[in-house]
Amino acid sequence: MTWNTLILGAGAAGMMCAAHAGGRTLVLDHAKAAGEKIRISGGGRCNFTNMYAGPQNFLSANPHFCKSALSRYTQWDFIDLITRHGIAYHEKTLGQLFCDTSAKEIIAMLRAEMEAARAELWLQTKIVSVAHTGTEFVVEVEKDGLRQTLKAKNLVLATGGKSIPKMGATGLAYDIAHQFGLAVTDTRAGLVPFTFSDGRFTPIAGVAHPVRASANGAQFDEAMLFTHRGLSGPAMLQISSYWQETHSISLNLFPNGDPFEELRTRRQAQGRRNLTTELATLLPSRLVEHLSGIMDLSGNLADQSDSALRSLCDVLQHWELQPSGTEGYRTAEVTLGGIDTNALSSKTMEAKAVPGLYVIGEAVDVTGWLGGFNFQWAWSSGWAAGKAIAGRP
Repeated sequence: MTWNTLILGAGAAGMMCAAHAGGRTLVLDHAKAAGEKIRISGGGRCNFTNMYAGPQNFLSANPHFCKSALSRYTQWDFIDLITRHGIAYHEKTLGQLFCDTSAKEIIAMLRAEMEAARAELWLQTKIVSVAHTGTEFVVEVEKDGLRQTLKAKNLVLATGGKSIPKMGATGLAYDIAHQFGLAVTDTRAGLVPFTFSDGRFTPIAGVAHPVRASANGAQFDEAMLFTHRGLSGPAMLQISSYWQETHSISLNLFPNGDPFEELRTRRQAQGRRNLTTELATLLPSRLVEHLSGIMDLSGNLADQSDSALRSLCDVLQHWELQPSGTEGYRTAEVTLGGIDTNALSSKTMEAKAVPGLYVIGEAVDVTGWLGGFNFQWAWSSGWAAGKAIAGRP
C-alpha cells in the first residue's frame, strides 16, 4: 500500500501534522484510541496552550531551534482553531488555558480536522520495522494479526518520548533516529516529582504552600506539595527540568513577603507569644511542626534578637534540600532531551541528511515548561512539518 505520508503516532503533534500534510496521509498508532495523553491532561480538561508561550519557555541544547515554528503557528492560531470548533475555554492561572468541559473536545476537533484533510487513522497497529530504499520509506506493520507493508514518500516521527510508559511510551522515535544516523541527546524525566529515600516528609504529606523554588540558575514561584515520597506540586515539577542529580534545590518559603520585618513587628506587640505560634500564622502549622524538629524554634518572640530572627528567616528563605532523585518516567509529564535539533531543519522539521524524514513534538530535543507549553510545541511543530510536506511537489 502506497501513501504520500506515513505519520507514526496519533498524539497531539501527529494529528496536527496529519491535518495539514495534504492527501494520502496515514497515521499509525498502537493505542486503542487517538490522543490518549490529551485525554488525561489537565485533569481531563487539557491545558492546551499558554497565552504567554514563547521561546523563553522551552529547554533545548539549541534554545533558538523552536523559534521558527512557534512564531509561524502561535498560541493565538490554535485559539482561533478551537474557537471555530466552538470549544469553550478559560484561563486558570499564569496564562494556562483549559477546556471548560472536556479534553475529549480537543481530540474530536483534531479528528475532524484530519477527516477534512482526508487523512486516515489506523489504531492498534504495531510498527514492526522501518526502512528506506533511497526513494521511499518502507514500514512493516502488524494489524489485526496480519503483517502489511506500507510505502511512503514521507515519514513523520511523532511517537513522543519515554514519559508515562504505562500509556505505551517506548522511545521508538529515538530507535528510528539512530537507525537513520540522527543523533539523540541524553534523555531524562522532566516535569516530575522529587523523591527522598528517607521518607522525611511522610508526616506532612498533603500539606501545600506557595514557594520560590530554585535550581541550576532557574526559579519558579508556584505551589509546592509535600508527599509520602517527597515533593510535588507545580513549583517542584517546573524546577525538576533544571535539576541535576546530586545537586540541591533551594526553597524560599516566603516568596511574596519579608518574614523578618513581619516577625520583628510582631515581637514589639506580642513578644510573649511562642515563635512557633507566630510562624504558624505565616506557614501551615504542620510544616512549622516539621521545621521545629530540624531547627531551633524554641522560645518566645521576645527572646529572639534581630540577629537570631535574621538567621532564622535566612534559613526559611534559603531552605536547601538534596533530593534522592525523581519519580522518573513513570509519572513524568515530559521527556527532556531527544532527537538532536542539529539534525533537523527548524523551519520544516525535516532531517537534513534524510529527505522526507520529519521529527515533531516531544521526540525532538525541545521541552516546554509546565502550563500548556508542550502542547503548543506539538501544535507548532506538527503544523510546520505538515505545511512543509503539503508544499513539496
